[in-house]
Amino acid sequence: MANRILPDSNYYINASRAGLDPFAELGAHSDDWEFFVCGMVVLEVCRGRAYPNVVQRFRERFAIMPCVPTSASIWERAERLAWTLDRRGELLPAPDLLIAACALQIDAAVLTADTHFQKIPGLRVLSHL
Repeated sequence: MANRILPDSNYYINASRAGLDPFAELGAHSDDWEFFVCGMVVLEVCRGRAYPNVVQRFRERFAIMPCVPTSASIWERAERLAWTLDRRGELLPAPDLLIAACALQIDAAVLTADTHFQKIPGLRVLSHL
């Protein structure tokens, strides 16, 4: 089985801003990695696309990726992460906690430029492929 990765929203956003196709890059690494998506990533990425045709293209690409369903156990895991990190003085954005909980649920690393994820216990974080 390939190693699992859940790319964070900023992976898609940063690649797009650089004029790159984030899905083409993921596809180029699909022999080594299995890529997942979750609803929070779809929400964050699609809400920021200005043009309907671009949003549609992202939606179509996300629709063919394995999706981590946001179950009650994932929400609970995100809440517990928030509580634990808050007590340490590490206040992370709720969307990042939910993405991390999704990744932890399926034993995936998070591909991200966001340093918040490095503060989450037990989460593997990749800055590049």
